[in-house]
Amino acid sequence: MIARIPPATRREMGLLNAAITSVLGVVAGTERPNLFTTLARHRRMFRPWLRFAATLMPAGTLPSADTELVILRVAHRCGCDYEWHHHTGLAREAGLTGPQIEAVRGGVDDPVWTPRQRLLLTAADELHATRTISDETWRELTAELAQHQLVELPVLVGHYEMLAMTIHALRIQPDRPRPDTAPVRLVRAVRSRLRGRAA
Repeated sequence: MIARIPPATRREMGLLNAAITSVLGVVAGTERPNLFTTLARHRRMFRPWLRFAATLMPAGTLPSADTELVILRVAHRCGCDYEWHHHTGLAREAGLTGPQIEAVRGGVDDPVWTPRQRLLLTAADELHATRTISDETWRELTAELAQHQLVELPVLVGHYEMLAMTIHALRIQPDRPRPDTAPVRLVRAVRSRLRGRAA
């Protein structure tokens, strides 16, 4: 299976978008981030979408461990290997353990989950399956999350479902790891800058 739309070249996406995708590639540890370089073909959409996406990750108001847990669950439920591979490393950095990451592919009753994590997984599953959250789950969520986080959660799930659909539809290919590893300080500085710009 090959990509339906190949990633844009530097000339095709423009110099600014090329610079942005290059930085994002460093952060992601990829030689060329195929999702970003493909979406950058739509120059008018690309940067506004990035700004919106950044308000969810990395600059969301949910703790990063919660955000990455939900994203991994969406990736699993949507069968999106691209999202799964991209976010497993981010999930570890956010504090999820190896057994927890593997358990995302299983049921919500796994003993590795805290009650809060189990609740977030249940909400993600309900949104995926029914496009809403049940009254019972909502009541439990209101005891855990602030109102702005209650708004953010379904938007986060919906955004990554949309991305999974786009990845599948365009047949975006897996990224290749960078031959060299960017310095940890550089990666952290770039992520911190992205958080600051999205705030």
